[in-house]
Amino acid sequence: MELQQMRYVVAVAETGSFTQAARRCLVVQSALSHQIARLERELGARLFDRTSRSVRLTAAGTVFLPSARQCLDFAERAAAEVAAAVGEVRGRLVVGVIPTVAAVDLPAALKAFRGRYPQVRVALRMLPSHELADQVRQGVLDVAFLGLPPNARPEGVRAYELARDHHVAVVAPDHRLAGHAETDLKELAEELFVDFPAGSPGRLQSDQAFAAAGLHREVAFEVTTAELVAGLIREGLGVAVLPSGYTPRLSGVATVPITNGPSRVEHLVWNAAGLTPAAAAFLDVLGVAAD
Repeated sequence: MELQQMRYVVAVAETGSFTQAARRCLVVQSALSHQIARLERELGARLFDRTSRSVRLTAAGTVFLPSARQCLDFAERAAAEVAAAVGEVRGRLVVGVIPTVAAVDLPAALKAFRGRYPQVRVALRMLPSHELADQVRQGVLDVAFLGLPPNARPEGVRAYELARDHHVAVVAPDHRLAGHAETDLKELAEELFVDFPAGSPGRLQSDQAFAAAGLHREVAFEVTTAELVAGLIREGLGVAVLPSGYTPRLSGVATVPITNGPSRVEHLVWNAAGLTPAAAAFLDVLGVAAD
């Protein structure tokens, strides 16, 4: 079993096509197909069901794929560790981020990182905090930026607290509350809300605050990005409660301080087993000590 064969399997699984996988891997399709067939003979099982219109993983392929990805990750990490030993940082950095990260100017940080370490390939994944934490624990992500309620702590990972923030009401410019010096949860509870999906950490902070105040609110729209939240608010379809550090990035909306509103803590987290050289370099750029 060879690493190149595993790369081919991953490429076919991700593209759903032998032709596209061959293009990605910069090989002719016949060579890719031959290597996968050779691997299937060695394993004694077919990894893909092929038809004239589609390519799908078999049950055996579904089981094999995560291990193949892990082997490739370990091989890449080993190469990166060797490069780091001779003073060169390279490899891959996969960063997870919540939609409303505000404690760090991430584009500026990544620009500085790429300027210092141009041989590192950087990928971003945007997900809710609980999914990001899971993927850091599993080693899918190298580091992640989370936003959690003050009474919650990231579990099973190393964590560094970046900032604490309070929430503000976000309303349309012509909303009755726009321009008010402040509001409170009781007044806001009369409104329809735009919010993140139920159960997500971004939603939990607001749900907990209204529940603690003994108030019920109606969430009319559940969305996954703050930009869409702002778009619905601009159309007058609801209001939202978002971190004050993030809201200056939204256009066409007004914000109002909340006297008894929710708050959150932003964390940077990484795998408890340790950092790759690229991840350690990224923390250094952020000014975060890993110890």
